[in-house]
Amino acid sequence: MSVLNRRQTLAVLASTAGAGLLPETATAAVAKKPAFIPCLNMSTIRGQKLGFVKELETASKAGFRSVEIWMDTLQNFIKEGNTPAQARKIAGDLGITIENAIGFAPWIVDDEAARAKGLAQLKTEMELLAEVGCMRVATPSVGAQTPQSSKIDLQKAAERYRAILEISDQTKVIPHLELWGFSKNLNKLSEVMYVATESGHPSARLLLDVYHLYKGGSSLDTLKLVGKPGVEIFHINDYPASLPRETIVDADRIYPGDGVAPIAQILKTIKNPERPIVLSLEVFNKTYYAQDALVVAKTGLDKINKVIAGI
Repeated sequence: MSVLNRRQTLAVLASTAGAGLLPETATAAVAKKPAFIPCLNMSTIRGQKLGFVKELETASKAGFRSVEIWMDTLQNFIKEGNTPAQARKIAGDLGITIENAIGFAPWIVDDEAARAKGLAQLKTEMELLAEVGCMRVATPSVGAQTPQSSKIDLQKAAERYRAILEISDQTKVIPHLELWGFSKNLNKLSEVMYVATESGHPSARLLLDVYHLYKGGSSLDTLKLVGKPGVEIFHINDYPASLPRETIVDADRIYPGDGVAPIAQILKTIKNPERPIVLSLEVFNKTYYAQDALVVAKTGLDKINKVIAGI
């Protein structure tokens, strides 16, 4: 046996012996690293108007360990006399990670005064989120989404996105460029990809959505062009066969697996072998709002787990 082969053999034996000393649960955890992390966007139980604490408690009781919060709900919690430290502790005590926040600061608009106000708003919100322990914030095309909105030059949009990414250099809360399929601006995968790429900032990230990709008419054949680091969190939902994309609206979204969306194809495309992707259930279904929030949350988690089981 050569010296090299001896060394190789000894290395293999050493690594095997080391693995044998590890607890069975530890080796299983290494072997079964999840590709996706189920998450509850509070939009799904927003209609029940539970408030910040009860929303977190509901998510935890349902079995979620990750959530997306809404800025206004958190801000109302603070206005009631509570502190960011309390919000962070409540989430921690419940075993909940706050993965992202849904905000609506008008950072992209053409009007300079309105945009400056939007940037100041976003900076304040990002500072609050950092204190709470939430290190992402959704940044869609707020203020430029209506049919009456002017079409914003994509290069200018990229410059404006870089401006809010530079705020994140200070706050460490990363703005994720969100695609809205119904919006006048940034309604296609090609547009958000252009803006993120042209921003020239290393923290640029995309926030995509099963429904919005359909609504905006983006081709799933080009979804594979999004670099794996570009997607950390993804909104999962479904839509019925009876509604064409021209007429479907936010409230028509349903649980994943209950409709005709090619969810398996999407998840296989975005799957990242290097890190799990947060799959956040985002629906605005009035039928669900009429139900008990815990039942909705439990049902949502079960639906997500069934979808990802075979991916």
